[in-house]
Amino acid sequence: MRNRLLSLLLAAGLSLPMLGQSNYIPSKDNLEARKEFQDNKFGIFLHYGIYSMMADGEWIMNNRNIDYKEYAKLAEGFYPSKFNAAEWVAAIKASGAKYICITTRHHDGFSMFDSKVTDYTITKASPFKRDIIKELADECHKQGITINFYYSLLDWHRTDYYPLGRTGLKVGRETHGEWGTYNQFMKDQLTELLSNYGKVGAIWFDGWWDQDQNKTFDWHLPELYNTIHQIQPACLVGNNHHETPFAGEDFQMFERDLPGENSAGLSGQDVSQLPLETCETMNGMWGYRITDQNYKSTKTLVQYLVKAAGRNANLLMNIGPQPNGELPTLAIDRLKEMGEWMKTYSETIYGTRGGIVTPRNWGVTTQKGNKLYVHILELKDTGLFLPITSQKVKKAVLFKDKTPIKFVQDKQGVLLKLNEVPTDIDYVVELDM
Repeated sequence: MRNRLLSLLLAAGLSLPMLGQSNYIPSKDNLEARKEFQDNKFGIFLHYGIYSMMADGEWIMNNRNIDYKEYAKLAEGFYPSKFNAAEWVAAIKASGAKYICITTRHHDGFSMFDSKVTDYTITKASPFKRDIIKELADECHKQGITINFYYSLLDWHRTDYYPLGRTGLKVGRETHGEWGTYNQFMKDQLTELLSNYGKVGAIWFDGWWDQDQNKTFDWHLPELYNTIHQIQPACLVGNNHHETPFAGEDFQMFERDLPGENSAGLSGQDVSQLPLETCETMNGMWGYRITDQNYKSTKTLVQYLVKAAGRNANLLMNIGPQPNGELPTLAIDRLKEMGEWMKTYSETIYGTRGGIVTPRNWGVTTQKGNKLYVHILELKDTGLFLPITSQKVKKAVLFKDKTPIKFVQDKQGVLLKLNEVPTDIDYVVELDM
């Protein structure tokens, strides 16, 4: 995608804006953080803001063309009285997730943390006055969960987010400021997030695509990326731009699709050698929607986690907290149920990489050292052929109880002779290579 963009710009006689942090050399701590990120495999995404009060998703301001001054009045009634950071982190930790990524500022421009460079924050504009991001970060550090921060590059509230992008065009901004002040505002806020909230695992950017109709638009990404890497060199930078990674980025993300797939139309980019992450919703929305009770089954969620791991990627599973500060009951139920599965099978997920047998219709493989874990998700037979030709299989057992599995290996591969037709959510066979 990036090469096609470059070709089009050159053909049109246009120059390409700097897309990343050129000459970036990740620090030793950053490289170690990348490995830890890959080892963790499972995180929880939290979309939370004043949009939650309207209970119709995080894009409601744009979707209903709500005047930005009227929308800002929501902050005056935002009081999540039942928010409890310890309960959030404990429920998420029980699922087996190793990290949390929360929206510090979404496209509506409202900051969920105590920023000194704007009054449009939870601590100043709302009666709640508490810094939810601070409380959550402190609790994550206490309970041993990594905290990552989502940060929107676009803003439907500020008038210095100009030129306007392709969203937020009908929210009443008739006067416009200078892009330079908005860019400085973002750098100042990122500095706050990386200076006042302890160790941050990653900054998760979103919104670059808002200016994709303006191919020469310069987001000044090198400045933003450099700000992050200077303050916390180990902090990973990711950008949900739906392109192949830019220089200075430390992991690649995919939205609503596994790497290499593109059913949602957002993930046609090439898969890089950087650590990978796919984000998906637990029901249908990112932000809370009161009418959306269509939560995916535990089987679907577990299998999505397994499929991500088999493609060498993490799963970032989203929850939209309720306006009162509680996680939805159905979300908590799914977290518990995923946690029960992880109690038995986490060894086949944590610390693994995509296995030597690439994803198939029946499932995927993950690998750790000399162990190959065959995750059988959909199979109607008792025989399964694996095209393993470069390594010898010493032993095969059913992972959950170590029951021996018969197999035959020849120059074409390995035929597993299962003891039964698999019916588990994930029927895992462990191979010693």
